[in-house]
Amino acid sequence: MTNRQIVLDRLPGGERLAPEHFALQTAERPTAGPGEVLLKTRYISLDAANRAWMQGATYRAALAGGQVMAGGGLSEVVQSNVDHLKPGDLVFADAGWQEYAVLPGKHLSKLPDLKPETHLLSVYGVAGLTAYFGFLECGQPKAGDTVVISAAAGSVGSIVGQIAKIKGCRVVGIAGGEEKGRWLTDELGFDAAVDYKSPEFKRQLRAAVPDGIDVYFDNTGGDIFEACLFAMKNHGRIACCGALSSYDGAPPPHGPRGIPGLIVTKRLTLRGFVVMDFADQNARALADLQAWVASGQLKVQEDIIDGLENLPAALIGLLGGENRGKRMVRV
Repeated sequence: MTNRQIVLDRLPGGERLAPEHFALQTAERPTAGPGEVLLKTRYISLDAANRAWMQGATYRAALAGGQVMAGGGLSEVVQSNVDHLKPGDLVFADAGWQEYAVLPGKHLSKLPDLKPETHLLSVYGVAGLTAYFGFLECGQPKAGDTVVISAAAGSVGSIVGQIAKIKGCRVVGIAGGEEKGRWLTDELGFDAAVDYKSPEFKRQLRAAVPDGIDVYFDNTGGDIFEACLFAMKNHGRIACCGALSSYDGAPPPHGPRGIPGLIVTKRLTLRGFVVMDFADQNARALADLQAWVASGQLKVQEDIIDGLENLPAALIGLLGGENRGKRMVRV
């Protein structure tokens, strides 16, 4: 009747995230009260946003030292005091980094019976929906567009690039290292890949997009954002999904330079978003994503690590670019 938990022992501040910022503790397993549901965690999703939450309030409350680390995942209903859920049902829940959690049942919905169930966290979960809506709704692509994606080998970027190919675009992925670049082009069908770690990054980018960029899907911010900004075509669109470069460690010494003039002269559209903005359209997105996976047009890459105790190292590794595709921890 115990509950293992990973606690955010202290906030990292301007430091890089390290194992000593977390602690493993054991608490008593909770019990569901009226209107509540007891959940057993199966898989915990890892995302760069986990680190952003440590910097202050975002679209969720700021994290504090001493609390169970926040995070969403795939959970099984163990005990239910609501009518619409029963033991054995699967839900996506903001249950935190722990084996068991109690949450109000009114905020939970039964997930469809899809196999493998890990796809409910990747292509049919937040990653897939973020890629779908961020690219199609914010990027407004047209066939023949040149599309550039940063963090292209990650959970969202790898799906964005494949959707762009499905929509008839020319796709350039920005990722770290030649191996990831080969994976993007040889297996996922990207037209080109650029290594942001290379001292020749800007030259490589210019060579990959000689006529400019129509749509830039930004997961990183920072120097990569700046380089792509200057390569945008007139009336280009930028979907601002994340700012990985500023999440971990000291902030960059400056922001992108020349933004006001570029936005005006090139008539650019920059749009930030979070996936919840489009929740009323999820059914349409899931239908498309399932059809593309079934047809083989969309390949799913998952990076699964075993053990609750490995969550801190798994997140640190994700921030360092270890993963290929969607990283999650099997509890």
